[in-house]
Amino acid sequence: MSLTHTTLRRALRRTTLVTALATAGLLTAAGSAFAHVTVHPGSYPKGATDGTLTFRVPNEEDNADTTQVQVFLPTDHPIPSVLVTPEPGWTAHVTTTKLKNPIKTDDGTINEAVSQITWTKGSIQPGQYQDFTVAFGQLPDDTDQLAFKALQTYSDGKVVRWIEEPKAGQAEPENPAPVLKLTKAADEAAPSASAAPKASASAAGDSTTRGLGIAGLIAGVLGIGTAAVALHRSRSARP
Repeated sequence: MSLTHTTLRRALRRTTLVTALATAGLLTAAGSAFAHVTVHPGSYPKGATDGTLTFRVPNEEDNADTTQVQVFLPTDHPIPSVLVTPEPGWTAHVTTTKLKNPIKTDDGTINEAVSQITWTKGSIQPGQYQDFTVAFGQLPDDTDQLAFKALQTYSDGKVVRWIEEPKAGQAEPENPAPVLKLTKAADEAAPSASAAPKASASAAGDSTTRGLGIAGLIAGVLGIGTAAVALHRSRSARP
């Protein structure tokens, strides 16, 4: 066997090993992410109205079903109204609470808000997940994020508490709560960076157009002058 052929085989083996390790790492990371209860979409503009939130609940156990899911809505930055989407096989119970600081709206003052939604009588089997969707009337506009703490109960009695709020600059906690990021409202967002180049390009285009117009006018005048001189010379040359 030639030295070149041996070197090639060794390189292929190393490449295969590296690829396998990288794939295993990606699968591990993906499995870790899927084990968490999450909220989708991950962000909304502040004060957004008439939208939906979907809580995705995966079963992370091998020998037990998820039989109950509880999601707690924040009351320090409340969501005034919520409607639950029916999920086949599940029964939803909505709990409201009286607000310490009532919310004033164009339709009047809101003294109560939804504080908890509990889904029961259903089942999420190992290796499966369930989406629970709710519609909201309006999100708050006085905070940058909303944490929805959740409790996941299994058929063997185990309760997983997804209640730890992630902190900026710190590692993700072991049992993170689903977090919804609230971004600047559309009317508060700064102009996009692409707007300036477009304006500059437009201005440059206008300047170029004006320049070409002036150049054309000058050329026309020069042409007329040249024609006049030629005509004069032609007349002078006649007997």
